[in-house]
Amino acid sequence: MTSFDLSDVAAALRAARADATPIDPPTKTWPSLDADGGFKVQEINSEYAVQNGDRLVGYKLGNIAKVMQAAFGLDHPDYGFLHASSFIYEGTSIPRANFIKPFVELEPAFVLRSNLKGPNVTVADVINAIDYAIPAIEIIDSRVKNWAIDLPDTLADNGSTGAIILGGTPRKLTDLTLSNTRGSLKFNGEEVMSGNTKNVLGNPLSAVAWLVNRLAEYDIEFKAGQVIMPGSCLEAVPMERSGHWSCTFEGWGTIEFEVV
Repeated sequence: MTSFDLSDVAAALRAARADATPIDPPTKTWPSLDADGGFKVQEINSEYAVQNGDRLVGYKLGNIAKVMQAAFGLDHPDYGFLHASSFIYEGTSIPRANFIKPFVELEPAFVLRSNLKGPNVTVADVINAIDYAIPAIEIIDSRVKNWAIDLPDTLADNGSTGAIILGGTPRKLTDLTLSNTRGSLKFNGEEVMSGNTKNVLGNPLSAVAWLVNRLAEYDIEFKAGQVIMPGSCLEAVPMERSGHWSCTFEGWGTIEFEVV
């Protein structure tokens, strides 16, 4: 039992997102907040978003790769809801001022053709449920000052979700080698980070199975047509300055956008 109202945590994080102004870690302000409480906070804010005209379009997994856990001081993946309002069109200009302390990640995204619900979902079940894969960018951002997060903090903050960009080169799984596809980030023409999809739990399909089984504990079912993002294949790169980003999966596709 918590000794505080989770709605207060949710409201503080909503205000921080709207104002692009960070707050102290929720676990500092509300020390008894645990991971389950953090997830309930993101459920409250997801329901609030939908009630105010947004749309739930999928789910995300974060910090699954060891390089990401090391970068943000976590030893456990986080996860969150994806809403239509967070999706940005490829090739458009993104104002840096819309974010607090953002980072750029490259990952595959999967669009489902059939429902998935755990527990006991296997990688084979995931493969059978996926319609196609798309290269994707997630701009992660934290409403917590200086990314000073523990697991309950990032869960309450919806897995530190900022914005999503989907690429324009959808592929069937049989046309990809998701256990070994190199990805890279370039900023103003210079490569700033690289990685491989094998960093995402061996392959990103395993990460989707992990996520659907984890969220089954909250009675969540992935629905046909939803977007599932399994986590970054490389260490996230700070999005600090205006300029041009070019983000590529070799043999698959590139996503480009401008930061202004």
